[in-house]
Amino acid sequence: MISVLMLTYNREALVVRAIESVLGQTFADFEYIIVDNGSTDRSGAIAEEYAKKDSRVRVLHREKNGTIGIARNMALDASKGDYVAFIDDDDWCEPDFLEFLYQLATENDAEVAICGAADKVFDEKLVMTPEEALIELMWRRRYNMAFPTKLFGRRLADALRFPEEGVYDDIALMYRLLALANRVAYHGLPKYTFYRHETNNSAWTTDHSRLNRETLDEYLHAYRERTEWLGGMFPNSAAAFRYFEWSFMISMVEKINRLKIPDCQGQLDGMVRELQKHSDEFMNGGFALDFEKGWMGQYVL
Repeated sequence: MISVLMLTYNREALVVRAIESVLGQTFADFEYIIVDNGSTDRSGAIAEEYAKKDSRVRVLHREKNGTIGIARNMALDASKGDYVAFIDDDDWCEPDFLEFLYQLATENDAEVAICGAADKVFDEKLVMTPEEALIELMWRRRYNMAFPTKLFGRRLADALRFPEEGVYDDIALMYRLLALANRVAYHGLPKYTFYRHETNNSAWTTDHSRLNRETLDEYLHAYRERTEWLGGMFPNSAAAFRYFEWSFMISMVEKINRLKIPDCQGQLDGMVRELQKHSDEFMNGGFALDFEKGWMGQYVL
């Protein structure tokens, strides 16, 4: 019924916890596809040990480490479930993670179901149109861009191809999947834990001093593309989508200045010019938060 997809790369100290959290699920009708993304430690061998003990586990091996997108596409191509869920090899899920998401999807006839995580707990339910779900996504209060915590119906999974270049595939894809869903069901009880540590792919989002030029370029390009794509699909919310792009920019402007990040001066100058150009709409469009207006006054205007 469900394909659980995970890639692992040199996480021998953490991957056992992730694997056992999946194999301990109360919902038993799943396949668990693990892609060993060219590990040089025992991560792939550990996965194979579990495959010998549980027929639901399949391990695919890549000889060389590739991008997250390459490995996830490999897992997608091998998956057969009516639904697809994702887990990262350094995280873990609660025993009823799959059951919770499956019931949330089926009871609400939703192609996307979203649960809460340990750092985002809201005991509330929302059944949303794609447009409503996207606005909620952009505010990032209840759920974020990450693929874990979400269950996707097969129709969306078949349309899903991860970009095979770049590092941050979630920012390039998540909004497109929500936009294409018939409806999105959310219940914010925590069924998943993101383990934050220094080697996280997204470590810079909690330690902003790690921000660098390449990361910022990828985000800025993805957000520009997102604004244009969503504005064309949902013109009534185009002003909101423009705001969310500028909100990211002013956040980065503040961090680069406050933390004195030396690697991003060219991007800083470009973001300041863009914010100056659209300052009236940003400041008076009805979306900007008070602290963002303060940052605009301090760093831009």
